[in-house]
Amino acid sequence: MDFSEGYRCSGPAPVFSPDGQFTAAAVEHRLIIREVETQRVVQLYPCLDRIDSLEWSPNSTYVLVGLFSRGIIQVWSVDSPDWSCKIDEGPAGVASVRWSPDGSCVLATSEFGLRVTVWSLRERSCAYLRGPKHVRAGAAFSADGAHLAVLERSEMKDWVTVYDTSSWGEAARFPLPTSDAADLAWSPEGGVLAVWDSCLQYKVALLDASSGATLATYAAYGPEALGVKCVSWSPAGELLAVGSFDRVARLLNHELDEPGPGPSSTARSLDPAARSKYVITPLPASVPRLNPPLDAPSPKIGVGRCAWSGDGRFLATVEDSSGPAVWVWDLGSMELGAVLLHMAPVTDLAWAPQGSTLAVVTGATKVHLWTPAGASIVHIPLPGFQAFGCSWSRGGTTLLVRGPDSFCCAYLTA
Repeated sequence: MDFSEGYRCSGPAPVFSPDGQFTAAAVEHRLIIREVETQRVVQLYPCLDRIDSLEWSPNSTYVLVGLFSRGIIQVWSVDSPDWSCKIDEGPAGVASVRWSPDGSCVLATSEFGLRVTVWSLRERSCAYLRGPKHVRAGAAFSADGAHLAVLERSEMKDWVTVYDTSSWGEAARFPLPTSDAADLAWSPEGGVLAVWDSCLQYKVALLDASSGATLATYAAYGPEALGVKCVSWSPAGELLAVGSFDRVARLLNHELDEPGPGPSSTARSLDPAARSKYVITPLPASVPRLNPPLDAPSPKIGVGRCAWSGDGRFLATVEDSSGPAVWVWDLGSMELGAVLLHMAPVTDLAWAPQGSTLAVVTGATKVHLWTPAGASIVHIPLPGFQAFGCSWSRGGTTLLVRGPDSFCCAYLTA
């Protein structure tokens, strides 16, 4: 890998444009756009206040920033630096903001979930959707962008309203078979919604998105223990991964439990800045595990991350009480493919959009890479840089690596 220089950032994490040509990063009140290949600054926009969120439009032409302390959204054009847009939500405030899939509208959720306002940049008009149950969860667009599903709470029940994004009119509305729905997700092929309960009750339901008919429900155990922690569809939509507080990742209708026989790779280094490498550990191998107090708020226990490879062959899971370990499951053979054990807890991981290349960071000055051919470690040649986050460009040739107050780009070499 070749690395760029490090560049300052603050607030929200820097992000690639969807086409992979640019990065957008916030530095206090400024929004800075850089070319990925050269890291040349192509645009610099002064904002009205500290930036709390930023997001590219799907066509990579515009960038929006949320200034939540002021209840304001600003939109900037990469192609036309003289063009800008300001949306002021007034007393309702702004708690979250996102683009519509076609990039023509900005959706702003007000504080306390009072309403969702759809601002049309093309028509210069706005529409109001009913208040969502959650401010930063419980709303998702279908893969084709034609529909938006929003969780609601009404009449002491959970509901889903499905909106047609061409008109923002209601396409369907139906009650849910949940007690306290936490979130929802569309299947990649569309037509099916997965909805799951809060951690206090284990329940996952699959629903027909047009009629609300319950297609299937699943509960691994009763209310005697905390339930679902994360849910993720496979790229093709044939499998649903469910991470649970009982330290198990389940595939509907398959189950992945604690590792049996299989390869285990361990990175050993006491100094996070020291040179290190993966070492093959003979089996049986032990994985360290913490036992946090279960009565503490948000206990670090259970499978908190399920990430699918771009080709859908592998599933990477992180069990929060085994923070340094990443479990890589081979869905072709339905068995454990590898355990990557590090010297520090995993802070982020990301699969390349195509193929089966996994990047893992742990807050150290290195990037860990895994492919079916093996594992390796790449040291970041920037003094004092600590890698806490990572994300791939659309083409999978560049990795954006984030630190506490800076970021850099890593370029794959042949």
